[in-house]
Amino acid sequence: MIRELKTLVVVAREASFAAAGDRIGLTQAAVSAQMQRLERELGFTLFERVGRSARLNKMGHQLLVQAQELIALYDNLGTTPPGVSASVLVSVGAIASVQRTLLPDALAGFHRQHPGCRTRVIPGLSMELVNRVDAGEIDMAAVIRPPFSMQSDLCWTALAREPFRLVVPRDVAGDDWAALLSRHPFVRYDRASFGGRQVDRFLRERQFVLREVCEVDELEAIVKLVANGVGVALVPETSIFRRWPAAVRAIDLGPHTFHRDVGLVHRAVETLSEPVRGLAALISTLAQGTLTRPLKQH
Repeated sequence: MIRELKTLVVVAREASFAAAGDRIGLTQAAVSAQMQRLERELGFTLFERVGRSARLNKMGHQLLVQAQELIALYDNLGTTPPGVSASVLVSVGAIASVQRTLLPDALAGFHRQHPGCRTRVIPGLSMELVNRVDAGEIDMAAVIRPPFSMQSDLCWTALAREPFRLVVPRDVAGDDWAALLSRHPFVRYDRASFGGRQVDRFLRERQFVLREVCEVDELEAIVKLVANGVGVALVPETSIFRRWPAAVRAIDLGPHTFHRDVGLVHRAVETLSEPVRGLAALISTLAQGTLTRPLKQH
């Protein structure tokens, strides 16, 4: 049954037998057969099937939580010495900028408060991490706020509101951001990310025609490309850049400024375990402290 339960977790995340099959290397028919076999063994249905989608019903959601616990226990068989109780694992997803700023200090404080717990950090893009929280694979995720409404059972805790700036090489003269953006090669924030979609929407709404030279997801890499004279870029002013590198200038967009909202996605607080609530509170507290320190320009 473990195999079927693992498939169930993937189906819950993908909301489709076909998509789940693509993810784990099975045909749609094989996934469907596994789920039918699981329903027969349990004696109740797990899905509400609408068109090609397969969404968990109430019993399915209850089973999903139990399935994840059973899979975790199964995967850890033989890894805990006899007589030693398994420690609680708290899993948190995080985009790269949060991993480099808030998360290390939050984890250090968490392990001082909860010495019997383990933590696991899962990197990824915001969309992927939101899906993993929704599927119950991870406890929470620090991500860019999605440009759509999240599932009703997911909650949002705001951490930061980061303004986008036009970053240009230090030796490029002028402060007219629109003219500079139109005149120089453009290093694009990857459109696969929520932040990159914001940049793309901003440019399309203003009908900019740009000479794009590179598309990158990692913000520090984008800033380094600008510092090396590859082009200019629109990036959020994150706590990574408490001091912008000496080789670049960050230009304010004035009334056209748009923002990237960063926060924690998790289930209702009352449903979270005490360690998960504790780590979420530490991350939130550290974020508020970071916001009170002004950004500096080299």
